[in-house]
Amino acid sequence: MSPFDIVLIVLVIAAVALGVRRAIGTARGTRDCCSGAVKDSGRTSADAASVSVSDIDPSHYPYEAVLEVGGMTCEHCVSNVTNVLNGVEGTWATVELAGGQARIRSKPPINEDLLRAALEAAGYRLVSLR
Repeated sequence: MSPFDIVLIVLVIAAVALGVRRAIGTARGTRDCCSGAVKDSGRTSADAASVSVSDIDPSHYPYEAVLEVGGMTCEHCVSNVTNVLNGVEGTWATVELAGGQARIRSKPPINEDLLRAALEAAGYRLVSLR
């Protein structure tokens, strides 16, 4: 066996060990499903508190936009982004993983900077707003 083969085998073993460690941590709930980051007290920065919108009458929301959100990889992310956006005062969001889009309805004019800051604080990014 050449030294190259030995190095390659060691690298493969290390990669498998790290993958198994992450899978076990995710299954136990000690690591975030998306980033693999270690959870602090059962929450990561991307875990948004559940926010429900009581007013779901579209006619009450005169402003509307579609956001392209970066960083969503699973339904857990969709839930986080929905909660983050619904937590912005006067907004109602519906988020889809396919296409990474969020539809925002808002009572006040849409504030792109506010939405961007809310998403970034949760570990996502606003790619575009239209």
